[in-house]
Amino acid sequence: MTAPVVVLVGPPGAGKSTVGALLAERLGVGYRDTDADIVATAGRPIAEIFIDEGEPHFRALERAAVRAALDAHPGVLALGGGAIMDDATRQLLTGRPVVFLDVELADAVKRVGLDAPRPLLAVNPRKQWRELMERRRPLYTEVARAVIATGGRTPEDVADAIVDALELRSAANAVRPAGREEQA
Repeated sequence: MTAPVVVLVGPPGAGKSTVGALLAERLGVGYRDTDADIVATAGRPIAEIFIDEGEPHFRALERAAVRAALDAHPGVLALGGGAIMDDATRQLLTGRPVVFLDVELADAVKRVGLDAPRPLLAVNPRKQWRELMERRRPLYTEVARAVIATGGRTPEDVADAIVDALELRSAANAVRPAGREEQA
């Protein structure tokens, strides 16, 4: 069994994709996103799955995607924002190097806008986002080994904070390109 070096969780707009890709590059490992896995497997966008088959069907696909990625991906893994809503998925995350990227509403809006095709944010997105976070925040923190606030930070700063929180500095330095000095 091969396990991810980092698993990123958090709401839409937290920076999981951007930070995940950057972190994977720093650590010299691959990057994988379970939402992309679901779209590739289903052959259609997540919003369509929600509309056509409902959230329970989507969560079953998501649980399978998370299980497969946790068993096979040795790099940085980003989970969909709602993956932690599933009890079985939270169990799969037990003991893993999970990082919750915590973001405030204002930053999430700037990063993704709330007009993107996100099925759970379709009506009154700001209110829906706040309610979604009230339900999810305790679950994100439950599965997380580290919580990184992303407000006011660049993706590079967030990646550095993850490297420090999970004590991955030696791995990050091992793949740092020659001639690039770390700045204190």
